[in-house]
Amino acid sequence: MVDFGFGILEEQKIDLDKAENSLFRSLANSRPEILTCIGCGSCTATCSAGVFTICGFRPAILMLERGMEHEGLSMVKSCILCGKCSLVCPRGINTRGILMDIHNLTLGKV
Repeated sequence: MVDFGFGILEEQKIDLDKAENSLFRSLANSRPEILTCIGCGSCTATCSAGVFTICGFRPAILMLERGMEHEGLSMVKSCILCGKCSLVCPRGINTRGILMDIHNLTLGKV
């Protein structure tokens, strides 16, 4: 293997099989469409709140999937639920509905 001079630090590695992502799993059970996300970033690119805050559907879902619950929840709490992300999703994912579910599942956690 070629050594390119960089690597991933051991403390930054995330084993998704061992990550505590119970919130993401419960979300995936109630909304299996979240598993069809291709990570294109269209939702984040059109986010009205993302212009002024650290808000975005795709990065928040990635954080929840990696077990970084606090970071993921802080990204979605500034969502204004405008629904623009749902309109541009090429997979037709109801991102607004998922964001509402995240809010309902985590009342009082952040």
